[in-house]
Amino acid sequence: MLRPPASRPSPLRQARLDQGATLEQVCAELDALTPDGSSGVTPSMLSGWELGRHTTTRRYRSLLADYYGLSVEALFAHQDQTAGPMDPPRLLTDPRELREAMVEVARNAREFLAVTGSRSRDAPYLEAIEETLDARPTLVHYRLLFGPPRTPALIAHLHRLLELRDPDDRSWGMKTLHIGLIDADLPERFFVTSERVAVVPLPSLTSMYGFDSGVVLGAQIAARLLDHARQGYAAATRVETTAALRTLTTHARTRQDTA
Repeated sequence: MLRPPASRPSPLRQARLDQGATLEQVCAELDALTPDGSSGVTPSMLSGWELGRHTTTRRYRSLLADYYGLSVEALFAHQDQTAGPMDPPRLLTDPRELREAMVEVARNAREFLAVTGSRSRDAPYLEAIEETLDARPTLVHYRLLFGPPRTPALIAHLHRLLELRDPDDRSWGMKTLHIGLIDADLPERFFVTSERVAVVPLPSLTSMYGFDSGVVLGAQIAARLLDHARQGYAAATRVETTAALRTLTTHARTRQDTA
């Protein structure tokens, strides 16, 4: 995305500066205006939107437009300018190609790695994520769960993530592990994305039960999916201790046994 010149703040940032408010003050006021007391907007998210680093969703555009008393078009024109045509998606229809593409996203991530879903079971893929986090301690990882983890492989993987990283650690000046549980009413989403490339599995094009189809998407779409993960995590319930993870999986087993 194109960013406004450094000497000229974006319209979104200018609206905040005109009020003389800090990022924290705006987020606190947005929370106060939200019925449940939590808008989901954090200072880092708002800063990224102001700088044009991330794209604001329709929901938050409407929220901020109402807050500032300005039109959506006026506030977010800087985000809607594109640096050029997007890379065309690449279709995958072979199970080996799909798994290899997902593993490559994990192995080649340098700054960010976001993964969604509660059904992962492929050992090489999960191991690639663990190896990347171990090798690159400053890489920021998001894992969004849609309901409790469904497979023993994923449960073991989540425990290993917590062995590799402490979500409360700020040794590198930032949080590097984020594990969140999304509201069960939302449909489950599946993707893996770095700052460079994303892979989104699709319903199989060959069989009812196949896991063999997906699309590979370039950096511009990958950046938007990273935003998707960040915003999902902001609204998620944290599952970032071994105790919380055990509680989650125990409750899931209890419901299955009594169903």
